[in-house]
Amino acid sequence: MNKQRVALLTAALFLFSSPLLSATSMIQNKGSDTLVNVAQALAEAYRQVKPDVAIAVTGGGSGTGIAALINGTVDIANSSRVIEEKEIKLAEKKGSHPQPLIIAYDALAVFVHKNNPMEEISLQQLAAMYGDGGTINRWPQLAVEVPGCQKQKIILLSRQNNSGTYEYFREAVLRKNDFVLGTHDMHGSKDVVDLVGKTPCAIGYSGMAYASKNTKMLRIKVHEQAKAVPPTVATSVDKSYPIARPLFMYTNGAPSGEIKAYLDWVMSAAGQCLISKKGYAPVHELHCPP
Repeated sequence: MNKQRVALLTAALFLFSSPLLSATSMIQNKGSDTLVNVAQALAEAYRQVKPDVAIAVTGGGSGTGIAALINGTVDIANSSRVIEEKEIKLAEKKGSHPQPLIIAYDALAVFVHKNNPMEEISLQQLAAMYGDGGTINRWPQLAVEVPGCQKQKIILLSRQNNSGTYEYFREAVLRKNDFVLGTHDMHGSKDVVDLVGKTPCAIGYSGMAYASKNTKMLRIKVHEQAKAVPPTVATSVDKSYPIARPLFMYTNGAPSGEIKAYLDWVMSAAGQCLISKKGYAPVHELHCPP
């Protein structure tokens, strides 16, 4: 019995000394897998600013985060796309009023294996690969031979349809056309890049912050005769990269209290410099320490 009491007392002391439980305020933050890593980094850094405020960050996709905000189960929804009209109507029915805040910009990068000799691609070529009725399904059609790719058949990696990245790619590249059947739909942004790095035949799209040593990001052309532009923080800020996009944090109405204080910090030089350090473009020009 004494051993059991000691164990219970130890567990209780651990729980009550936990930084999460010692916080006097809890902010629930859910949504975009593109944003989940930077959102976690922001939450951890904010604990140094306000130790009594804990921010619980989870992914699941932009649609999942927005649905949770509408249902009142989260305080902030991360999204890599603009809220849809049908979501706005559902929110109105439930008395919710999603309000967007652009916290950063991201280049939606197109990844291939590091040994793929291709360096650039046009939006039309991407649409002919990923779009329903597209005609490009082998690498030699793009004038390349990929080492290690048997039969030179292109393997298309995509995202699940609750992803804001999926929706943005469909709108910006496919012009709202349907995806071709046979894409391999991955759960998260990191999953796409990891599999591209292991698969010479593959191509996939994800946020530029997920770049890895086993992949390369292609330069993108608006059309065949246009200049190819690399995905970078600078080209995201000046909008010269053709598929740069804003990244949002949504709240139910105008934020107040601890939620407002946190979002104000995210938009401050400290928060924006952290966003920049994580590979995203800040919303305004900054001079951040190295």
